[in-house]
Amino acid sequence: MRYHNITKDDMLNGDGLRVVLWVAGCSHCCEGCQNPSTWDPNGGLAFDDDAKEEIFTELRKPYIEGVTFSGGDPMYCSNYQDIKNLAAEIKEKFPNKNIWMYTGEVWENLCADPIMKYIDVLVDGEFHIEERDALLLWKGSANQRVIDVAATLASDTPEEPVIYCEDYYV
Repeated sequence: MRYHNITKDDMLNGDGLRVVLWVAGCSHCCEGCQNPSTWDPNGGLAFDDDAKEEIFTELRKPYIEGVTFSGGDPMYCSNYQDIKNLAAEIKEKFPNKNIWMYTGEVWENLCADPIMKYIDVLVDGEFHIEERDALLLWKGSANQRVIDVAATLASDTPEEPVIYCEDYYV
């Protein structure tokens, strides 16, 4: 896996103060994407033990709520296994921290994926420039959903997402 950046004390990509891993690689290539430089799976830097330790150092801070995986797309084929392994390790080492993930994929295609047991909140769907709204909290376009993964998986109908929060504005 490759990545472009690790953002610290981020308040825009999930609830509370977070550390954000911006991975390289995306096949959606949405028009108007805020991060087109992350589309190339060969861009950025190799994710190594130093990068992982940088994330863990942030997660040890009591005021950090958790980690967000964004990009690029964490579900991109060259990212998937490393993100799954990293998410599992974070859940084991930092059980009180939450994991958010942004992906261009939709919940209906991901609900049975084993990685979802590690994700607390999923922001799903491609960015649609015609539905963009800079005032929406935690997402860029109205078609995207902020999904409470644990509540959804625990429901009687896990293929129907439970929304973490209804649309409201910053």
